[in-house]
Amino acid sequence: MDTTPAPTSPATEPFAAARFIKEIGRGVKGARSMSRDDARDLYKAMLDGRVSDLELGGILLAMRIKGESVDEIAGFMDAAETAFAPLPAPPGGFAPVLIPSYNGARKLANLTPLLALLLAREGVPVLVHGVRQDPGRVTTAEIFAELGIGATGSTADMLDAFAARRPCFMPIELLAPELAHQLSLRRILGVRNSTHTLVKMLQPFECAALRLVSYTHPEYLSMLTAYFGTAAPHARGDAFLMRGTEGETVANANRAQQIDWFHAGTQTVLVERDAPTDALAPAPEGRDAAATAEWIARALRDEQPVPAPIAAQVARCVEVARALRRVGGSTAAG
Repeated sequence: MDTTPAPTSPATEPFAAARFIKEIGRGVKGARSMSRDDARDLYKAMLDGRVSDLELGGILLAMRIKGESVDEIAGFMDAAETAFAPLPAPPGGFAPVLIPSYNGARKLANLTPLLALLLAREGVPVLVHGVRQDPGRVTTAEIFAELGIGATGSTADMLDAFAARRPCFMPIELLAPELAHQLSLRRILGVRNSTHTLVKMLQPFECAALRLVSYTHPEYLSMLTAYFGTAAPHARGDAFLMRGTEGETVANANRAQQIDWFHAGTQTVLVERDAPTDALAPAPEGRDAAATAEWIARALRDEQPVPAPIAAQVARCVEVARALRRVGGSTAAG
């Protein structure tokens, strides 16, 4: 019997990560950033499970301390987008709008479902992707469940939801299982990693789409601005970038954040930041899923006003999603 070991394919061959750790693991001042190609190769090996647990922990912590460069986040995204099959382009007069939801609410009611439902009501295909649960937070998935909108991992169900003018919620473990695994390592390491940034930037459609992207820490504003201005493939569509409302990409009901629109490498201030005010917009009495869902249902029935910053965000999304579909993502909207 032949006992010669079977040849190892590139997809399963262990990946030697030490040379990368040596560069990125020297601390904030001593570390050097990887090239886009090296970052792509390293992250692809991480997603494939070809990096040892010891090396993987070292990489995640080193990147957490150092912070991602534009080339690194671009390389990581190049690899991430090969980890799942592209979603088909939905029919109709609008490009799809992507709403990542990976934070939920701690202090303010999570109104991401309201944003998604208002957009869908206008005929915009809305894909919300994110986590089902997050301890100590109220997730979009939990509020959707109270509203009778369940999770789906089926392309057919997604297209049916779009046709019925309903948003689709797709958990990250169904959209991109390898990325979901990287997210789950937070429970082991105790801190977030680069994948938490990547999932908020995903564009899984085969057509141009509008991404709603948020940041929490100020240092990510400059990195994401540079990424969407210089490194993001323009064929993937447009992006709205704003400071998150507790990490969510819905406008703050009390005070609108600045929204920057990126189209073909051009940055435009789409919404100006509101001046400080003590006035509070109408809000759910509680932030739990049931109370938030009931309040959202009333807003959809016009029994109470939609907060002005969210209404303005909806209008801008509709405008750009229509323009992206009309011109195939090659010309800016009005």
